[in-house]
Amino acid sequence: MSYIVYLGVDPGRDKTGAALMTASGILLRQAILATRDIRAELETFIGDIPVAGIVMGNGTTSQGMKEQLEKEFPQLPIYVVNEYNSTQEAKDLYWQLNPPKGLKRLVPRAMLSTPAAVDGLAAAVLVKRYLGRK
Repeated sequence: MSYIVYLGVDPGRDKTGAALMTASGILLRQAILATRDIRAELETFIGDIPVAGIVMGNGTTSQGMKEQLEKEFPQLPIYVVNEYNSTQEAKDLYWQLNPPKGLKRLVPRAMLSTPAAVDGLAAAVLVKRYLGRK
């Protein structure tokens, strides 16, 4: 069974969130990668999964990242989406994927802090926005 997969990229100065998501909105994997060697990091992250395009946010470091991705992956179209509030949506997604246990179940999710960085999930949020499945 074949499916269309998009690479989500949430660019940052030191670390970059990455996510692979199907066109139907299924998150295949997500990670936080070192920005300094992004080509090698992304190649390892993607592996042998065929990617139909790259979806990235329009934040502070996005223009430089876009230029680098165009150079490194010229065969892939790049779609830029608004990344406003994507970190908060990524935190919400984290708690959907990892429901609180014990007494934390009683605390409103907005008041919980995630135990890990959510840059990879922010990249997934960007792909969801591109797909119009927010």
